[in-house]
Amino acid sequence: MRILTIGGTGTISTAITALIASRGKDELWILNRGNRMAELPKGVHQIIADARDKDSLAKAVDGLEFDVVCFFIGFTVDQVAIVHDVFAGKIKQFVYISSASAYQKPPVGYLITEETPLVNPFWEYSRNKIACEDYLMDKYRTEGFPVTIIRPSHTYCERSGPVGMHGDKGSWAVLKRMIDGKPVIVHGDGSSLWTMTDSRDFAVAFTGLLGKQEAIGQAFHITSDESIPWNRIYTEIAEALSSELGRTITPVLHHVASDRIVQEARAFGYDMEGNLVGDKSNSVVFDNSKVKALVPEFKAKISHKEGTLRAVRYILAHPELQKEDPQFDLFCDHLAKL
Repeated sequence: MRILTIGGTGTISTAITALIASRGKDELWILNRGNRMAELPKGVHQIIADARDKDSLAKAVDGLEFDVVCFFIGFTVDQVAIVHDVFAGKIKQFVYISSASAYQKPPVGYLITEETPLVNPFWEYSRNKIACEDYLMDKYRTEGFPVTIIRPSHTYCERSGPVGMHGDKGSWAVLKRMIDGKPVIVHGDGSSLWTMTDSRDFAVAFTGLLGKQEAIGQAFHITSDESIPWNRIYTEIAEALSSELGRTITPVLHHVASDRIVQEARAFGYDMEGNLVGDKSNSVVFDNSKVKALVPEFKAKISHKEGTLRAVRYILAHPELQKEDPQFDLFCDHLAKL
C-alpha cells in the first residue's frame, strides 16, 4: 500500500511510522511542517506543507496517489473538511484519529464499547472531535467517503511520563517534584481506574486496520486491557525513578478533589475541567473486542510498569526534556496546602 500520514512525528504517530518503516512492506509518506525531519526512519518520504491550508495541501499532493490517508491533526470540522475536499474520490481509506474522551462523561457504566454514546459537556476538545466524527460519517453515508475512525485513550511514548496532569512544560515537573520529595497532586482519592496505552502497542492495532475493507464506515478504540488506579500509576513512576537513580524515591501523594483542582487552577491560568472532570477523574475500562476481531495479532503486551520505566529512563537521559515549570510548581504547592 501507499500510505500518507498527515502528522507523523507525534506521540502516537511516531510509533506507527516506525512500525510501518520497519516492516518494509508499504510505501510511507509523511506530510507535516518539517519541524522534526531528522527523526524520520530511513526510506520514509516527506512532504512539507500546511494541512490547514487547502491550497498548500492540494499543491503538495498534486500528482501523487495514495491508497490510505491517515489524519492525526484534525481538531475541528474546518480542518477535517479541508483534507476531505482534497482527497475525496481519490483514496481507498481515510483514517481519522479522534479521541476516547468523546465517550459519555460521566459514564453510565464503567465498561466502554464503541457503542457508548459520544457526549462530553465538560471538554470543548472532545465536543470538537465528536463534530468531526459526525461530519465524516455523514460523508461516508452520503457519498461513500471511506472513513475509519480511531479513538485513542491516554496513549504515551518514551518522551513523556504518563501522569494525570501537568503544566505547559510537560511531565518533567511532576517527576522532579517526586524526586525532590515534594507533594505530587493526585485527583480524587486516587482509586479511580485509568487505562494507559504504550504507543508501540497502539501501532500494532492501528496498522492492522489499514487497507481492511471491513474497517470502512466503522469506529474503533485502541487501548491496553490493563486498567489501574491512579495511586498505583504514581507509585510505579516512583519505582521507575528509584530504579534509574539508584536510590529509593517515596512518592508523597496529596489527594485533592477534581472539582477543587479545577476551581483553584483558574487563578493560575490553567483550564483543567476537560482534562479531569471531562476525562481522567472517571473510571473507565475499555472493551477492545471490536478491534481484536479485525486485528487478531493485536494484544497490548507492554504493561504500564514496563512502559513507565522506559519513559523515565528516556527522560532522565535527555536533558532537553527536563523543562522546569515554576508556575506549575507554585500551583502544586498551593494545592498541597489545601
